[in-house]
Amino acid sequence: MNNKVGIIAGSASDLPLIKKTTETLEKLKIDYDITIASAHRTPDKVSIYAKEAENKYSVIIAAAGYAAHLGGVVSAYTNLPVIGIPINSSPLLGIDALLSTAQMPAGVPIATVSIGEAGAVNSAVLAARIISLFNSDVKEALNKYKQDMVDKIEKADADLQR
Repeated sequence: MNNKVGIIAGSASDLPLIKKTTETLEKLKIDYDITIASAHRTPDKVSIYAKEAENKYSVIIAAAGYAAHLGGVVSAYTNLPVIGIPINSSPLLGIDALLSTAQMPAGVPIATVSIGEAGAVNSAVLAARIISLFNSDVKEALNKYKQDMVDKIEKADADLQR
């Protein structure tokens, strides 16, 4: 197994949100690749990407807006864990992306995170948790990441109590 995460985004317009994912992966010392491919506009590229992913990655993060169902297509072609980030890019404010990512048929799972920035960060943390099952360096980085969150809250509270 390796530490690498494959990130697939449905459109270049998704990249600003994906930056939150990549920043978090970097904090957690996890390498990644980013590919842009659309489940509907470049389906052959998505199929090839997903079929070859098991030789490159431990986890795939798929980000798409509208009801694009990029994560579902990727999950159909691989046995790797797929984490879906629903993106708020439609008139339905990402609810369509959330439902298309979360509502999968039995046997084709996608771990779905929340819409937007929190989901982008959580996709990286969830990928790290999966990888930490077989990588102690990532487990240590996760522990530090969690402690940093605790320290930030405790500092804010201490500042308020002064």
